[in-house]
Amino acid sequence: MNKLRGVIDFCLRHQTIVGYSIVSLLTAASEQIFSSVVFKCPCNSGNLLYGSVFLLVPAFILFLFGYMVNAKMWRLLTGSCPPEKRCSCSPWGTGTRYCLLLLPVTARTLVAPLTWIAVALLTASFYECAASGSSLIKNLMCKGKGKECHEVLVRIPCDEMILQKEKKNFSIEFPSLQAQSQLIGWFLIVIIMTLALISTCVSHCCSPVSYLQLKFWKIYSKKEQELFEIKAKEHATRLAEINMKCFFEATDPAPFYTPSNEDWRKISFLYTFSSQEQYYSMIHKYVNTNRGPLQQKTFYDSVSVS
Repeated sequence: MNKLRGVIDFCLRHQTIVGYSIVSLLTAASEQIFSSVVFKCPCNSGNLLYGSVFLLVPAFILFLFGYMVNAKMWRLLTGSCPPEKRCSCSPWGTGTRYCLLLLPVTARTLVAPLTWIAVALLTASFYECAASGSSLIKNLMCKGKGKECHEVLVRIPCDEMILQKEKKNFSIEFPSLQAQSQLIGWFLIVIIMTLALISTCVSHCCSPVSYLQLKFWKIYSKKEQELFEIKAKEHATRLAEINMKCFFEATDPAPFYTPSNEDWRKISFLYTFSSQEQYYSMIHKYVNTNRGPLQQKTFYDSVSVS
């Protein structure tokens, strides 16, 4: 039991790393299933297209899916170009304004796509098929060997023994397709890990708060989000009960305060910590700076019903 508790505590303390690890493992397992069950290289002139699709298209789909399920992205975009401001809202201007804020989101979203590409390169099936149909690889591996070498090269993904049987047809100075793929895969992994380490070091060095305050900030943000979900559910339930009672019993609604559209807008922005203001979220800032005396409003005074 103590060991289990220790494992749970470790997962809670390092939930970000554990989450990325789980995503990476699931992606790697999916790649293995695709390469062994679904993928069948045609071994003809269509090798380049077929192999490239299996190598890159799933990665691109994972990239888009990562954006779709990222709550921070939708928090940034929701309400950024409302109908009343649509004339003055430029897509280019909006994209430029949010570009820096989306960089961390993009970095997290790239975990699954890059894992797919790295694992696919290490297993070599997709690259071997795509490269065997590439004119560049043909010119390098069949340098001065004639058209027969090109015809043999496209059949390698379907029969590895061809490479041994027809070894005389290939340039010995150039590594095999599997070796090329694995080398590229390891170089990609090294580059990713190096960039991840550098970006982590830079973000910590440029942090406006100390290490322990940063930990406190993360704890506060997590607890605030949990409490927001609970209170929002309670508030929505109470409001729904009032409306249903008024509808079915034909009574007037009792006074019930609901935050205005402007209140919701103020707390919906992503918060950036400032050394001049010691607030830990937009809600924290709102209740200390923007909130006037609480006025009793009815539901119809505070909410526009469509």
